[in-house]
Amino acid sequence: MNDTSAISAEAYLERVREAIEEVASSQAEGVARAADLMAEGIRRGGVIQAFGTGHSQAIAMEIAGRAGGLIPSNRIALRDLVVEDGEPPSVLNDPRLERDPQLAQRLYNATPVDPADVFVIASNSGINGSIVGLAAIAKERGHPLIAITSLQHSQQVESRHPSGGKLSDFADVVLDNGGPFGDAVLPLPGGGAVCAVSTITSALLAQFLTAEVVRRLLDAGEQPPVYLSANVPEGDAHNDALLKRYEGRIRRGS
Repeated sequence: MNDTSAISAEAYLERVREAIEEVASSQAEGVARAADLMAEGIRRGGVIQAFGTGHSQAIAMEIAGRAGGLIPSNRIALRDLVVEDGEPPSVLNDPRLERDPQLAQRLYNATPVDPADVFVIASNSGINGSIVGLAAIAKERGHPLIAITSLQHSQQVESRHPSGGKLSDFADVVLDNGGPFGDAVLPLPGGGAVCAVSTITSALLAQFLTAEVVRRLLDAGEQPPVYLSANVPEGDAHNDALLKRYEGRIRRGS
């Protein structure tokens, strides 16, 4: 009989705790440098352009458009090919769409980008064509670029971009989410593993960035432009008033 004692909520929690502590201690310097870039971009009138595909969409959503987050933030998504670029909705049915490097320029062109904008791109593997392509374009256009990725995983796989580059190769600051190769952390008796950790640690890094950017703005005597929950009294009114500063530059679709 296979031993399943290592597969449990408690075992997973222990691994998550270890990962959180490691990321918190090892990435502090990178978080500080990234927050400096983001705060400076916001002071110059820029917004934070967040992009991720697959499960890393959750990290872009953690950065852009959520309660307690920075209002000058915009989420770039593959769905923009449909909503902004006129592709039929069926294009999103392709699970390998994120691998296409030709999408990057179209996504950039479909985004209301300002020279002061800072890009934060999340990808656990850091190798898919759209991810690497957008990172390359962002750097080509002079935008500061922050990457959230798993260096352990990325270093063990080949790039799917024609340049041979990976997300981390283009970034001004690389934040390592500490995820293992393959992402899952609890080994199965017959091989393989279960229960991924990168979404938790990447979301932690995203919230670290928000906290440090807000602290920098407060230390400079500025009022941070932060979302209130739309589900609390006056939340919509507060958000709508601040959003007027960035009219036409931030998408808030469902």
